[in-house]
Amino acid sequence: MARKQNVVRMHHGLNLNIGIVIFVIIIIYVIFNLISYLTSSPVAEYEVGQGTIATNHVYHGLILRDETVVYAGQSGYINYYLKNGAKASVNDVVYSIDTSGELSRQISDAASTGDTLDPETLKEVSSELEVFRNSYDSNTFSSVYTFKNELNAQLTQTLSMNALSSLNEDVKTAVENNTFYKKKSEKPGIIVYYTDGYESVTTDNFTSGQFNMADYKRNSLDDQEQVTANTPAYKRIDSEKWNILLPVSEDMAKQLKDNEYIKIRFCKDDFTLTVPYSLTKKDGSYYVNLSLKTAMIRYVNDRFVDVELVVSEKTGLKIPNSAITKKQFYTVPKEYFTQGGDSSDPGLMIENHAGNTGSVTLVQPTIYYETDDFYYIDDETVSAGDVVVKNNSSGTYTIGSDVDKLTGVYNINKGYAVFKQIDILAQNNKYTIVDTGTSYGVALYDHIALDGSKIKENQLVVK
Repeated sequence: MARKQNVVRMHHGLNLNIGIVIFVIIIIYVIFNLISYLTSSPVAEYEVGQGTIATNHVYHGLILRDETVVYAGQSGYINYYLKNGAKASVNDVVYSIDTSGELSRQISDAASTGDTLDPETLKEVSSELEVFRNSYDSNTFSSVYTFKNELNAQLTQTLSMNALSSLNEDVKTAVENNTFYKKKSEKPGIIVYYTDGYESVTTDNFTSGQFNMADYKRNSLDDQEQVTANTPAYKRIDSEKWNILLPVSEDMAKQLKDNEYIKIRFCKDDFTLTVPYSLTKKDGSYYVNLSLKTAMIRYVNDRFVDVELVVSEKTGLKIPNSAITKKQFYTVPKEYFTQGGDSSDPGLMIENHAGNTGSVTLVQPTIYYETDDFYYIDDETVSAGDVVVKNNSSGTYTIGSDVDKLTGVYNINKGYAVFKQIDILAQNNKYTIVDTGTSYGVALYDHIALDGSKIKENQLVVK
């Protein structure tokens, strides 16, 4: 008979392989991040750069110059030989008058063709075309017609001068017969071919009604074929010094009264200058009188010009307004912060309530901003109602007793959102200039969320 054997089964405990555990944790972490990535909305970012915002005011200005209207000495047919805005020296021929009309017709016919243009003139015209092409702005298409008219006048007058030289003998005979008169400039100056009735207006005798564009009338001279004796032939500007009068409010006058110089920008072409100015009060209204010594020829055809007064400029870090948001923080008195643990950062001793009477836990919250008396912290490490114990004292402070909101942006340099406080210096309808070097703030080249309203603290960022 076979001998019976009693087999006893041994129960072993659960055998866990540490490698498998770590692998499972990694898989869970990867799945979690993948789900977070797939369910998160991409965050548009903006790189912080340097910028400037100016606090400016635009005014409609009246240009005043030292102008002399030169009248025709005889009646007859007129031809011009200097372009509008040209500088004339003494004895330069500005125009001629032909009482018979015969020489004037020959000069006009010769001026209608470009066959007599010399290489130097062609080079000058080519250069002007290149300058206009480089500065052309499609938003001001009307400048094309202005440039065309000016160029046509320049070419016509150049060709007229060439024709005058080629008809030298005929001209000499006509001059001797008192039928042809060459009119020269009596003084050096800038030649302009229009009048408008403002030639005698000065910074002393102007009136408020002269700023009304509706009543402004301009008389063009260089398109006339005939003139009558003692009527305007051209206008000469005798000085490079000129003035611009700007009507301003009393508040602006008070703001400007303590200064002598101001930066201005001409809205027409974005040209900027820093010029001296004075304030004038007339008939109960205030005016800024800008005194200029340069650039007059740029606006020689203008009587009115829009001028921007750059009252103040702020330079700093430039961020879009859409990035700016607000966040609420706990404000805790600095006297309740202490140092301890393995860090030198300020910390709070939070009183324990879970049966450990008298015991505290040291936490080191992130500080987002500080004043002379308070640190600003969020709810990442503390909660409203937590009691803070003052070091070496019986004093306590309850978190949430004081709160405040900070204005800032979300920094996303590290792949998650971190609120950064900003100190606003200036702002317009699109951008804000903030102070540089602000503690707990943004820095140059930081990447921030473009839309601060769609992101939260510690949110993972999908770019």
